[in-house]
Amino acid sequence: MSTEPADSDEQDHYFNADPSVPYARETYTCEVWGHELELISGAGVFSRGHLDHATAILFRELEPPPMGQFLDLGCGYGPIGLAIAKAVPLARVIGVDVNERAIALANDNAKALGVAGTFAAVTPENVPSDYRFDEIWTNPPIRIGKEALHALLLTWLPRLAPNGRMVSVVGKHLGADSLQRWLGEQGYPTTRLASHKGFRILETRRGSDLT
Repeated sequence: MSTEPADSDEQDHYFNADPSVPYARETYTCEVWGHELELISGAGVFSRGHLDHATAILFRELEPPPMGQFLDLGCGYGPIGLAIAKAVPLARVIGVDVNERAIALANDNAKALGVAGTFAAVTPENVPSDYRFDEIWTNPPIRIGKEALHALLLTWLPRLAPNGRMVSVVGKHLGADSLQRWLGEQGYPTTRLASHKGFRILETRRGSDLT
């Protein structure tokens, strides 16, 4: 999931795609934090055949996080969560997406990269309700609309551990600054960590006193 426009064969990438239906797969390689990632993408999943620009900026501007439990929110075929799992040996990463085809690809990629023991992609209802995350990393699905995006974020931000954070990359032209203000108004102080080529890297904090 992401902030980029979808190609003509990616119009349903926010929605459920049946992974049992034959479809074209496309593999590409990218380097993230000193690790080479060979990733399988496919039709009906965002950013087929390349690392999307916003996620590339996220990797460029930030160092990998320390050890902990991480959520890759809107994981697609897994580039963010898999990069964390590869760079942080003691990480435990859950990728969440509503697109079942994306989930299948993400788990296939985890096996191919040797991180299936530390990364798993699932649908939202399969995340245990008592599971808490030290950090959420996301290229959020801005194009689902403001109301749906706000509901999504307010579903997952309370799952942060005390003093945990969410890191997100959002295009300025897609409302990054208004999203930053809105998050603060909801009680999640949000600061800009970096800005590059029209994209904002935001850090949203959960206070220790939030329930």
